[in-house]
Amino acid sequence: MQNVILLVHLLLTLTLIIVVLVQRSEGGGLGMGGGGNMATGRSTTTAMHKVTWALGIGLFVTSMALTIIAAQSSTGTSVLDRITERPASREEPAPAAPEAGGDLLPPAAGDDAPLTPTAD
Repeated sequence: MQNVILLVHLLLTLTLIIVVLVQRSEGGGLGMGGGGNMATGRSTTTAMHKVTWALGIGLFVTSMALTIIAAQSSTGTSVLDRITERPASREEPAPAAPEAGGDLLPPAAGDDAPLTPTAD
């Protein structure tokens, strides 16, 4: 059930994005400049506005449904409780440091003897 609601939620989201991008801009930013009906204070409601509202309400409903389903299927414990129940990890010793004066490069291919520094 949760997967079906999630799929519907994603489809509503993509459709809402497309509908909002297709709508005609009304000019000014943040709703300013709404056309010729400035005297009435009410704008005309187009079909695109109604579709946008319907998709927005559907998106809200599916969001709430997903939240309710997730809350019902939760175990009732916190994530932090699960972290503290885990046994302590063992500390591994750090690798030994190379000898002073030793060569840090690996031996060349074909060399059987390890490389040693020479005193000149």
